[in-house]
Amino acid sequence: MVQTDEDLARRVRIAARALGRAGLVHAYGHCSARENDESFLVCPPVPMALTQVGAPCNRVPVRGDLPLGVLGEVRLHQQIYSRRPEASGVVRFMGPNMMALAALGRVPRPRHGFGCYFEPGVALWNDPQLIRDDDKAIGAITAMGPGRALLMRGNGAVVWGESVEAATVLAWYLEDMCRIELIALQTGLCESAPVIPAAEAEARATRAGLIIERMWDHLTAGDPELNPQQNMGGRTSS
Repeated sequence: MVQTDEDLARRVRIAARALGRAGLVHAYGHCSARENDESFLVCPPVPMALTQVGAPCNRVPVRGDLPLGVLGEVRLHQQIYSRRPEASGVVRFMGPNMMALAALGRVPRPRHGFGCYFEPGVALWNDPQLIRDDDKAIGAITAMGPGRALLMRGNGAVVWGESVEAATVLAWYLEDMCRIELIALQTGLCESAPVIPAAEAEARATRAGLIIERMWDHLTAGDPELNPQQNMGGRTSS
């Protein structure tokens, strides 16, 4: 079936509310989904949990000035989409464990299964200022390197995925990865606790078994715009 703009906007709104319910965003944060090589849709500029059913999403060019009313840090989304043709979803979020770790100027290491999805590693942008101009956005996403996630010191994180659903799930995974890292720090085991080697992490980061889809279903359960007969990827509920 050909996806319409409204289909994509509905998925963005569902993701926005899911991130709010999960406590990964509050008054701040945003998510988006790529339309094509030239544009993407970003959620309305309101607290994400308060995104209204049917609220219009803003169309943003992958390259060029932000439209009037679009939040300044959406420049991060532009930089990801322009550099990563495989990226079709971006989430900018502020989970509590991740915020604490980022404020310490540290990144989490892959110590459990969810952390394996971020090989070759989570990057750090060591600047607490808001990213509201092109130079800072370019610097931050350059610092992201080949990975999927960037922590910004004292300022949250951004992740990308192959869809807005995948990016939403990866935001949850990153928050849990940071939770584990904080526990390692708090217990004094950060240097001695095991880290999963890159080859093992790559094998563990499977997409089989509906891994992403099941977490998406968990995060979006009960959403008012979710078709009760259908969930992620067109799977029909039994």
